[in-house]
Amino acid sequence: MTIESTAQLTIGSATHDAAALEVRCAGSWTVRRIASLERELDTCAWPAKGEVVVDGSALSSLDTSGAWLLYRTARSLEHRGCTVRMRSLRPEFGSLLQLIAARELPTETPVAPRQVWPARLGQHAWAGLRGSLDYLAFVGETFIALLHSIAQPRRLRWRVILHNMQSAGVEALPITGLLSFLMGIVIAYQGADQLQRFGANIFIADLVGLAMLRELSPLLTAIIVAGRSGSAYTAQIGTMKVTEEIDALRTIGVSPQEQLVLPKMLALVVVLPLLTVYTDVTGVFGGMIMARSKLDVSFDVFLDRLDEAISLSSYWTGLIKAPVFAMIISLVGCHRGFHVTGSAESVGEQTTMSVVQAIFLVITTDALFSIVFNWLDL
Repeated sequence: MTIESTAQLTIGSATHDAAALEVRCAGSWTVRRIASLERELDTCAWPAKGEVVVDGSALSSLDTSGAWLLYRTARSLEHRGCTVRMRSLRPEFGSLLQLIAARELPTETPVAPRQVWPARLGQHAWAGLRGSLDYLAFVGETFIALLHSIAQPRRLRWRVILHNMQSAGVEALPITGLLSFLMGIVIAYQGADQLQRFGANIFIADLVGLAMLRELSPLLTAIIVAGRSGSAYTAQIGTMKVTEEIDALRTIGVSPQEQLVLPKMLALVVVLPLLTVYTDVTGVFGGMIMARSKLDVSFDVFLDRLDEAISLSSYWTGLIKAPVFAMIISLVGCHRGFHVTGSAESVGEQTTMSVVQAIFLVITTDALFSIVFNWLDL
């Protein structure tokens, strides 16, 4: 077969071995002629196996495009089971083919060997340890920035703090109040049947008051804020990381901790205790409504019993958790935002991790508070 052009390709039996197929390349194999050569190679009837001899003695010129086409054809024949042998190539053409072979990218992704479960467990444990150390380092940097801001109050972004107080506190009042109100109704409803059996209807105030003020109000409020504000912190900082605004802040000498992290943390430390007091009131109010409808306990009787059942220490036991939960939520949300790697998918992944980690740490911290309060007999 012969191509009538500046570049030629002739296919026939090799003269020295009838079992081998000879491919004679002639002319100029350059980028200007590569299209016609590629079409001709694609229509050739190549053998399923055997030896193929490529004779390049008649090649007048060969550039990278022609060398790549020749190399790709040889590789395709080798994958089909043929043995390809180059013959009579000029030294410079042979060097070009060797360069292309050395620069070839792997066509298949190597499969990593399957690891046994102790190795996988060790890797996950090490990754968790490194993540914990990284988070502690971030917390340390944030508190160092806080000390600098306390020493120089003019460094604080008061306008940003007030904006975060509005978004994390005032705008969260409807959802936190509604859920706390419904939680108070549920607790009173579940306890009403049991208390009626023993004629202890009045103790519904003890049940609702202690459950809401000591545990459920601070915990429920922190979980809602973690899903609402903590995820927003991660998405905001992560988007700034993608658009390189974080790098721009560092370039002009502005600390990201002072500009982004501290206002969010300080605002949440202020508003989360206030939200907890608000949810205490709405939760108890929901319990009062259910106690009146289910147990015929009036509001006055309920409040009188609540005043006797709830001590000041029980109230402060729940309220003191709120600032700690606020620092956990804000720091986790900001920390995950700084771990965004430059894509919208990464923003979503880090936002999900932020909510999961914040809720996990809040519940774990609440359990530790319970152990400490029990040890202190509070």
